[in-house]
Amino acid sequence: MNSWLSGLWSGDQPVVEPASQRDAATLARIHGASFHQGWGEDEFERMLSERNTLIHRLRMGRKIVGFSASRIGADEAEILSIAVAEAYRGRGLSIGLLSTHLGHLAGRGVRRVFLEVEENNQPARRLYEHAGFSVVGRRERYYKHSGGEAMNALVMRRDLS
Repeated sequence: MNSWLSGLWSGDQPVVEPASQRDAATLARIHGASFHQGWGEDEFERMLSERNTLIHRLRMGRKIVGFSASRIGADEAEILSIAVAEAYRGRGLSIGLLSTHLGHLAGRGVRRVFLEVEENNQPARRLYEHAGFSVVGRRERYYKHSGGEAMNALVMRRDLS
């Protein structure tokens, strides 16, 4: 019992909350370390100022360790990106981040959520499948890597209603 209570007070519990403009640089660093073509701080600042974009940060104590970003259009949304800093991967944090994010999308009236995921990104595919997404299409050579290699994307969908 004492270890459970001390865990709650230590700040080591994951917290998912709305991101703000002051988080842009940290979110850009996490994205850049997670993907072949990272987004810059200015891109995050722009997205954070858009009314149709929803971005949540994942915090452990005072440290931002991940985020999720979606763009909303009518009753649909597209997950633009979800990332967890490398040092925090493998702890099951992404499923809580994604679940909370999906709950907020549903609260905004979103009924269907789409995303693209690199076909050979098994950890991400497992996350999305675990969260109830299913493959509905494929985009040939969608992702371009720095060495010129192009990878296929799977289009996935989940209904929230």
